[in-house]
Amino acid sequence: MPKMKTCRAAAKRFRVTGSGKIIRRQQNRSHLLFHKSTKRKRRLSKTLVLSSSDFPRLMVQLPYYNVK
Repeated sequence: MPKMKTCRAAAKRFRVTGSGKIIRRQQNRSHLLFHKSTKRKRRLSKTLVLSSSDFPRLMVQLPYYNVK
């Protein structure tokens, strides 16, 4: 059986915490920031835990992530 390939684009965007949760960055924080309020930019700079509905799709892309 050959090795499974990791989707490198997904591997660069998601991390596993020590407790086994997957975290991601929020969207809308890379450009066109001049018209967004400071409060909105500050809120978008925080990381989020991946939702449970996205979890199975991500596990196909990242087969070697050890997630509890």
